[in-house]
Amino acid sequence: MNLRQLEAFRAVILGQTVTRAAEMLHISQPAATRLIGALEENIGFALFERIKGRLRPTPEALVLYEEVERSLLGVERIARTAREISDLKRGALQIACPPALGLSFLPRAIAEFLDLHEHAQITLIVQSSREVVDAIVGERCDVGFIAQPNAYPSPRGEKIIQSSLLCALPFNHRLRDQTVIGPRDLEGERFISYPHAVASRQHIDSIFAAYGVERRINLEIQLSMPMCQFVELGAGVALVDPISAHEYKGTDVIFRPFEPTIEMDFSMLVPQQKKTSKFQEMFLQHIRTFVAREIR
Repeated sequence: MNLRQLEAFRAVILGQTVTRAAEMLHISQPAATRLIGALEENIGFALFERIKGRLRPTPEALVLYEEVERSLLGVERIARTAREISDLKRGALQIACPPALGLSFLPRAIAEFLDLHEHAQITLIVQSSREVVDAIVGERCDVGFIAQPNAYPSPRGEKIIQSSLLCALPFNHRLRDQTVIGPRDLEGERFISYPHAVASRQHIDSIFAAYGVERRINLEIQLSMPMCQFVELGAGVALVDPISAHEYKGTDVIFRPFEPTIEMDFSMLVPQQKKTSKFQEMFLQHIRTFVAREIR
């Protein structure tokens, strides 16, 4: 048996006559009759009885119809999915990013993308930039985002955000009226720092050492967002990434430029050897547009 025979069988069940079935399938009545006859020959039993000009399905036909209906609905779902893929309405993406982007910024961007593509399947994994690069190189994700500076090579990608670390101060801090904060301004201050495992920690330490500035580091934390919360609670000052500063909703933290500049850029990566799908490229363009709108 073949798909066209099953479609004719269902059409006769629904239309009750071969004429109506032929109209539903956009074929001639003899063609519909031949399809039903071929199906009966293939399965080895009669499917219909002709009573007063109508075709009445046999009990065996009704049992078969239940399975045919399920199968054809599955075929229709496949066809619909194929159309959605062709129209870029459906697709799946594995995305990896560092916490600075994964706590708020990227979730907002992805939610907006899903509003436009309701059948998309997105998996977001938050991990370190080094782990993101490993996942991209190993082709375990489709799109990766990393925070820089970094001391490791990265595959094919593009810089989407170019910025610098900011100094986070409590609202009533003595330096709140300064437009730019430098290392010497923070002499003796309680300082909330990244742990040594974070790449930018060594860069920050080397700058303060070059200026001969001593800080009181009694709190270390890996993430900039809770770092801002500690600043708001008066636990000290901090240098934080600009995305976390942009996303932080607290009202009692002041962010000021820090000099000398400590670059903190963000790049978007895709696997080098893997061909980029149309759906994937559409997501990349969405991120470019979202960043251009949100980061000014």
